[in-house]
Amino acid sequence: MKIRLWGWLLPVLLLFSGIGKAEGGTKQIREVEDAIAIIQEFSKIPENQIPPSLLRNSQAIAVIPGVIRIGLIIGGDYGAGVVSVRDKSGYWTNPAFITLAGGSIGFQIGAQSTDIILVFKSIRNVDEITAGKFTLGADASVAVGPVGRYAVAGTDFELNAEVYSYSRTRGLFAGVSIQGAALEIDYDSIAEFYGNTQIGARDIFETPDLSAPQVAADFRQVLTEQTRR
Repeated sequence: MKIRLWGWLLPVLLLFSGIGKAEGGTKQIREVEDAIAIIQEFSKIPENQIPPSLLRNSQAIAVIPGVIRIGLIIGGDYGAGVVSVRDKSGYWTNPAFITLAGGSIGFQIGAQSTDIILVFKSIRNVDEITAGKFTLGADASVAVGPVGRYAVAGTDFELNAEVYSYSRTRGLFAGVSIQGAALEIDYDSIAEFYGNTQIGARDIFETPDLSAPQVAADFRQVLTEQTRR
């Protein structure tokens, strides 16, 4: 029954989120531009920013702009975004495209669209994402991220969680519960953005000189600036 419900709900989510295929990778370029803007917005207000110490020790960062919630007979969440990882030399890679669906995402009451950032402490989790569907809370422990320049936690911030989640809804910044949400590689968007149907996420992460639109370099630069603070 659950599989049938999701099989019916997902097309509705796709329709409302406007994620139809775009020509020439235009949609994907906008997604990367939105991801850049979201990262920059999070850094503007010190008391709401992701702690620099967490960013400096991160192994991957995913940004999913405009995750939507639609409530019909059952509720559902869907978003599309990008993920970048640190390569063996410590530099950020070009973005790979991902989707986020399902789960129990802690939206604020009345929210229809939420920007989400996921900070990964372990590269192992990204390897699992590239291998197939990856479920937050099941395949990796996930916690609401601490905020503020001086946020130190006597919590699992330094102990247990592998992934930390942050959100921005209607200009408000906070941690967000994202248990049970599934992340998957979006191969169609990768093909559109890079103009190559033969590459996958692992190729992107392991090929520093991969040809890509300028916005990919802009995204890497913003990540570098934020994680070196």
